[in-house]
Amino acid sequence: MDQENSEKGTEDAPVLPSCEDEHGGIIVELKDPMDPTEFALLLKTSLSQWKLQDGFVYHHAEPHYLMLVKWIHETPSTIPANATHRLRIGAIVLNDKRELLVVLEKHGRFKGTGIWKIPTGMVEEGEDIIVGATREVKEETGVDSEFIDVLAFRQMHKTFYQKSDLFFLCTLKPLSFEIQIQESEIDGAQWMPIAEYAAQPFAEQHYVFKYAADICLAKLEKGYTGFTPRPTTSFLSHNPSYLYVNELLTLPVSNEKKLRKL
Repeated sequence: MDQENSEKGTEDAPVLPSCEDEHGGIIVELKDPMDPTEFALLLKTSLSQWKLQDGFVYHHAEPHYLMLVKWIHETPSTIPANATHRLRIGAIVLNDKRELLVVLEKHGRFKGTGIWKIPTGMVEEGEDIIVGATREVKEETGVDSEFIDVLAFRQMHKTFYQKSDLFFLCTLKPLSFEIQIQESEIDGAQWMPIAEYAAQPFAEQHYVFKYAADICLAKLEKGYTGFTPRPTTSFLSHNPSYLYVNELLTLPVSNEKKLRKL
């Protein structure tokens, strides 16, 4: 069979049920189990019709699916990369006595060091920063808190699983003061004077710890303000989200309404 007839025959051959995604790619949709032999044959004819050759590469995996991709066109691939960052928070919780809520970690690089640090943790999938921060404080220390603002953030590369890391330093107001530690992860927790926290040798040698102490003092003594969350929505999603702006920024009512529609 010549090439022309071969290509024509391929176009008429059955293919796997599929649809195009928003980027022009093809998603195979199987509603029912299929015999492996039949699937292999359909996959072969489908690949021919989609003008694909061998060369799938792993893109990413989730608990319920595995994504493999192949760029068809003879142009450089513009397939978006898998998630490149993880998101973490550090919680600065200050009481009226100028004391900072700190913990001793039971695992990780701080295990057994005797170093007191602020509560930290990962923001979960689909979780806002303000929710993740209050949750981590509650889980680790048992203290209820109210999110105030984002004071600073840091970007660092090639860390956990070679991903980049976005770390947000947040301020929270305590709503309760009794401590109940998370036994599985925390060895201890206490309210510590800021000066005592800053005087730890480790804190003096590592800038993140030092900056955390300096920011605490700047907020207490100099009125340093960060970025507070304002509810907003986006045409990209119907789910509510937050725009973080400096609280010193005063927006006219009309402009604020526009921001909520971004």
